[in-house]
Amino acid sequence: MVFRKLPGVSASGMGLRLSQKFVFLLFLSGLVTLCFGALFFLPDSVRLKRIFLSKTETQPVTVGSGSENDAREHLKRPKEQDHGPRGMTPAKGETSSSKLKSLSRKPPVSHEATEERLAGGKAQEDFTLPKSKTESSGLDKATASDHSSDTFSFQKFKRCLLKHPLGRNNGKPSDPKTNERREKVKEMMKFAWDNYKRYAWGKNELRPLTRNGHIGNMFGGLRGASIIDSLDTLYIMGLMEEYNDAKEWVESSLDLNSNGEASLFEVNIRYVGGLLSAYYLTGEELFKAKVLELGEKLLPAFNTPTGIPRGVINLGSGTSWSWGWASAGSSILAEFGTLHLEFVHLTELSKNPIYREKVMNIRKLLNKIEKPHGLYPNFLSPVSGNWVQHHVSIGGLGDSFYEYLIKSFLMSDKSDEDAKRMYYGALEAIEANLVQKSAGGLTYIAEWRGGILDHKMGHLACFSGGMIGIGADDGVPEKRQHYLDLAAEITHTCHESYTRSATKLGPEAFRFDAGAEATATRLSDRYYILRPEVIESYMYMWRLTHDPKYRDWGWEAVEALEQHCRVESGFSGIRDVYTTTDSHDNMQQSFFLSETLKYLYLLFSDDDLLPLEDWVFNTEAHPLPIVRTSCLQDEITQDKTVSE
Repeated sequence: MVFRKLPGVSASGMGLRLSQKFVFLLFLSGLVTLCFGALFFLPDSVRLKRIFLSKTETQPVTVGSGSENDAREHLKRPKEQDHGPRGMTPAKGETSSSKLKSLSRKPPVSHEATEERLAGGKAQEDFTLPKSKTESSGLDKATASDHSSDTFSFQKFKRCLLKHPLGRNNGKPSDPKTNERREKVKEMMKFAWDNYKRYAWGKNELRPLTRNGHIGNMFGGLRGASIIDSLDTLYIMGLMEEYNDAKEWVESSLDLNSNGEASLFEVNIRYVGGLLSAYYLTGEELFKAKVLELGEKLLPAFNTPTGIPRGVINLGSGTSWSWGWASAGSSILAEFGTLHLEFVHLTELSKNPIYREKVMNIRKLLNKIEKPHGLYPNFLSPVSGNWVQHHVSIGGLGDSFYEYLIKSFLMSDKSDEDAKRMYYGALEAIEANLVQKSAGGLTYIAEWRGGILDHKMGHLACFSGGMIGIGADDGVPEKRQHYLDLAAEITHTCHESYTRSATKLGPEAFRFDAGAEATATRLSDRYYILRPEVIESYMYMWRLTHDPKYRDWGWEAVEALEQHCRVESGFSGIRDVYTTTDSHDNMQQSFFLSETLKYLYLLFSDDDLLPLEDWVFNTEAHPLPIVRTSCLQDEITQDKTVSE
């Protein structure tokens, strides 16, 4: 290298300055390297790592090749299959094994996924949640939360309840006959639980005939679905030894670091819902810590151009995609519409607004797009934000979306006007287009396929009697009685579907055409898998009217369950409700413990056990408290005044 001599500078002096500069630059580069390296190795550097490193990630998507029938109510699966939005089955002719393979196989990255990455493929830095103050300190979490308005206080929450969750006497009815029935339901729960613990402990569900456990592929490697689903049921029934066993399993064995492919919907309603309700009923910080850890793992499913989450998520990698059977890679109304209750409570507990923002974004999109005849179709593209098919159902694929609208309004202490407007608008459209009267005078809700009515009602749709009932008070005042009457008529129709079978249990779907009245006309619709929806409506209608027939109808169901579904080592669904020669499906569903038995127990309890003034039930029957924001704020203000 040749250095040009500068005027007034000697060669030796210039060389000295250059060597000093070289040393300074060397020191400076080392300092910069050290700082950036430290950033990447500090505990809170995850956000920075994602900013720099995550742009290579893509979200694969499955473009469905089947017809709408391939979706076949994705939670209607009998036998050993898993169960999704209140239940749907694979398409006719598709075997169980092929269905399981199609759900467990990760789909290839498509052209649509590439477009999505270009359109909205931000790094996932907004899914990194800040650590709570109590997590980074050695303080007891419950004590710490009472001293900060930035964290959730269980004690403040309890003071905002109008009544004790378990009532004056644990909801024990004064009538001996009703109490005897309640005790029978409690015995059924203990029998189901004891056999699950003996033969399937830690697995997701019990196979009572073969006396072994079932894992399935709906929970992404998570285990213990029956345990999480049973926590609140065991607690409210006073089965404390069983509850403590369940709590101990959660503490020692619930591993959330799975790397499987999970249904966002199922994990949310069963695991998130179950842990939330267990926390709110008991105040055990264990449940709060677990549910916040799990909630964070679900957030990447929302990483789409529209913010509409995909149906399947890998809980380990955060990769998400659509169900293979869902038309054109669409998301399902009953799945992305059944997140609001749980996600609002995740924000309440974490004080992180991201959960509420995610579900409110879904609302905003639904309010923007046109609804055919005011109806909400079941399939929506998470990429374009447009409806994919004009199939409308209050049963499988659609059901709990409507349920969560009215319950969001109620859970907000009746302050969520947007949910209220959406619910009553949807109900008007349902009445105008889907509600029908059979030749025999039965009221039912048909399905709508591009303007053509399918005169079928699924067992899953039978929850709507209770839904319409709890929403009767808050619509137009002159329609209050009309809604109560409609709720009673639908509940009556669903009861008829039970009474017209040989077993006195209802089929998976029943029809009102070709002379049929509330009867399954297809062999594929005759099964019963311990579903709760009809009993759910009995419970709500009892609370709203105190008409004794609802308790009588519930007892009929108990007797039928005992006669046809109780086997030596648990309870099992049956394949044909129209024959008394029972053929069992060898599956004790987790929702039987969470919903069916809980709703029966509440039906035979006093109304102050989980009173509706304080609690709403998610679609898996997990009770979540009404959020009284003004009360909680007043509590904080009072605490500050006292401390000053």
